[in-house]
Amino acid sequence: MKEVRIHSLYSGSTGNSFLIRSPKGCILIDAGKNAKRLCAALECAETSPDEIRAIFITHEHSDHIGALNVFLKKHPVPVHILERSAYALRNSQSVAPCLRLHSPLYTEQVCDMTITSFPTPHDSEGSVGYLIEIPTERKCLRIGYATDIGHVSETVERSLLGCDAVILESNHDIDMLHTGPYPYPLKQRIASRYGHLSNFDSAALAARLCATGTKSLMLAHLSQENNTPDLAFSVCQNALRDYEVALCVACPERVTELSMEGIL
Repeated sequence: MKEVRIHSLYSGSTGNSFLIRSPKGCILIDAGKNAKRLCAALECAETSPDEIRAIFITHEHSDHIGALNVFLKKHPVPVHILERSAYALRNSQSVAPCLRLHSPLYTEQVCDMTITSFPTPHDSEGSVGYLIEIPTERKCLRIGYATDIGHVSETVERSLLGCDAVILESNHDIDMLHTGPYPYPLKQRIASRYGHLSNFDSAALAARLCATGTKSLMLAHLSQENNTPDLAFSVCQNALRDYEVALCVACPERVTELSMEGIL
């Protein structure tokens, strides 16, 4: 029986995709960049594209859906997405037949995984995070996924509390954003309550999650202009100094595996 494994295939401003492998199947959360990069990353994660059973989209921005059109021509699988987010994909002959449209709150069963959505505050037509539950011999494993969140809403926090492993946005350093090269309107958008989560706010939430049992945490969707992996890691590590937790940062271009040691 194959073990549970979690990989960031790549994560950042230019593209995002995450692979969740359970003992009985594989799913993707988001499919950014392009099909060539997606398939190459899957190979690095020792996974064939034919093993993917479904794709769950968080929202319709291009860094989360860029690979779908070409990927689905060879590997048609169900693509679960909010109905209000799907307008960007309905005219694609390869994508449209695969779309499964949903309200912001839905639950799907894929192989032995139960995937439940929850709304997230982001400036898109619709945006969700996901809770993935996988039964194992020891326990029901709970994996939380939340990126592209302008602030930590009550719904986001409630959905992630009690998760064993969490993939959490740590997009920008506030000072780097304010002094960086972006135009002022874009800086305002990123820092708004419907933009992206700062290192400070991400670390504060991470501490609350670890206080309720989270043992493994991956920081994701880092800005390449307004953050560094070392800075995001340092801020979060400092907030988690009282907890035993496996902490890592998703690489924007390479596969990063989230440690499940101590959970399974």
